[in-house]
Amino acid sequence: MNAYDVVVIGAGHAGSEAAAAAAKTGSRTLLITMSLEAIARMSCNPAMGGVAKGQLVREIDALGGLSGIVSDKSGVQFRLLNRSKGPAMWSPRCQSDRQLYSQIMREELESIENLDFRQDDVTELIYSDDGSAIKGVRTLTDYEVHAKAVVVTSGTFLNGLIHIGEKQYGGGRSGERASKGISASLESMGFELSRLKTGTPPRIDGRSVNLDALEIQYGDDDPVPFSFMTDKLPTQQEQLTCWIGYTDPTVHEALRGGFDRSPMFNGRIKSVGPRYCPSIEDKIHRFADRDRHQLFLEPEGWNTYEMYLNGFSTSLPEEVQIEALNKIEGFEKARMMRPGYAIEYDYVPPHQIKRTMETKIISGLFFAGQINGTTGYEEAACQGLMAGINASLTVQDKDPFVLLRSQGYIGVLIDDLISKGTEEPYRMFTSRAEHRILLRQDNADQRLTKIGHSLGLVTEGRYTRFQQKMEKCLALEQWVESTSIKPEQINPLLESMGKSPIKQSVKATAIIGRPEISLEMLIDAANDRERLDAIGATQPEIMHTIETQFKYAGYIEKEFEMVEELKKQEELIIPESIHYNKIKSLSSEGKSKLEHVRPETLGQASRISGVSQSDLAVLLVYLKG
Repeated sequence: MNAYDVVVIGAGHAGSEAAAAAAKTGSRTLLITMSLEAIARMSCNPAMGGVAKGQLVREIDALGGLSGIVSDKSGVQFRLLNRSKGPAMWSPRCQSDRQLYSQIMREELESIENLDFRQDDVTELIYSDDGSAIKGVRTLTDYEVHAKAVVVTSGTFLNGLIHIGEKQYGGGRSGERASKGISASLESMGFELSRLKTGTPPRIDGRSVNLDALEIQYGDDDPVPFSFMTDKLPTQQEQLTCWIGYTDPTVHEALRGGFDRSPMFNGRIKSVGPRYCPSIEDKIHRFADRDRHQLFLEPEGWNTYEMYLNGFSTSLPEEVQIEALNKIEGFEKARMMRPGYAIEYDYVPPHQIKRTMETKIISGLFFAGQINGTTGYEEAACQGLMAGINASLTVQDKDPFVLLRSQGYIGVLIDDLISKGTEEPYRMFTSRAEHRILLRQDNADQRLTKIGHSLGLVTEGRYTRFQQKMEKCLALEQWVESTSIKPEQINPLLESMGKSPIKQSVKATAIIGRPEISLEMLIDAANDRERLDAIGATQPEIMHTIETQFKYAGYIEKEFEMVEELKKQEELIIPESIHYNKIKSLSSEGKSKLEHVRPETLGQASRISGVSQSDLAVLLVYLKG
């Protein structure tokens, strides 16, 4: 039988990151996928990032993952969202070339040592005789491979069922078969499985759309990359444009005409879909008082006319889809290239995994991506990265790697899944992170690159570049702390803005706190630009980082204090052998919830719904006992 350290099942966004991480950290890795042509395929919207999702991609990149650099190389339009809000809310997003993204990801994977590929369909997981540990996998072609660790990244393929009106058929996504066998294998070992749903809109022939009837949406003229290694992106003029359109009551009426044949409303679909990305029929049903809904027409790539109609996800019959589509202004003659559809699939409720992504039932078995109940490429990719790292560390008998909520959005996501669970596809939002002023997209490398380097994911060349950036940041930080600004230097600017002048020289730190004053203004006022330019301290990303650091210093300090207060709870480990039902002073609900989730730390226990403060106090006494 063939043998590997790590086997990764599935080559979507989770599987690609998992395989890369495992191989780059020194484990001989095999990536098994049903189609080598579909590596990291964007089965829904060809886009990466967005609100909070962009932070995830930047964290993946900072740790040495692939999604950021591949996004930069394949992007057709780049936008930094939420610029009107504080920097903690800024989120990068790019529209991607669907085919190019997949191509570049495959190229990146094939360049990694220790990584082999096999096109096949895993039908069975192989366990030890006592059922406690993973031993390998068996495929449809009777290929058996032994592995010390297995990462399952099955996406929507586990018993996938596609719905288009009254039609339904098995499939992992349109044009690809579902995966059979793994679900049964998991259930036989005692895993609890359930079902979720997601969907996608019809694809449109862009040549058939009257673009003049739509609002144009340009990319940024100063695009921000995902990867800290990317130096140049296409200019606004070089980027492709997107367009905005709207539904109206006539569109809604046409859609309602198909409700009796909708699998959502006639009972065919019983599983729950993503609340924050509902289908168009769900929107007009839930928000019946709204006369219109916004739609985004987005290009699929540089060299295709195919376009993605974001906001029009549907599982209605194809003829209803086209009838409603042709009633939208600008789409009167639109031709569908692919109908929208919904897909139901198996997932494993995530209270059954640890913070390392390893399952609690079977040692050496890891889950990542939609199998854990998430939705989105970014959510899948970051789980894959963490699963791949920890699978590799496990086979090398090294300590596991865990990110806390205070260290990254990745830590928030994983902790949420385990502690709170999910009964609908989980999507990341900035509001889920209590420390988001510390977890900005601009400082992801400061938070995580050193860690990525210690794990072996960040190359020496990249780490040197990171250290050089930190030296520039330190130089600019010291300049702000040491520089005094004279009244004659800054008062003309303040008075021109209608602001109070200063009466005597003050430190730059005292002025930069003013919302209307930028760091660039202070440098110009002090006439120090030439000197700071010479050491590279005025590069835009350096300037933004240091300016944010000083402007939000008070908030950042309070957040650090809060993190330190919670650190004791996060560090207090709960033994795996604990029997909550034997702790008499715990409430009945507390016992039930703690037994169900089996948290790894007291901090994690504190975030479980139904576990009260008195339960935590009892548990603390018990643990210290």
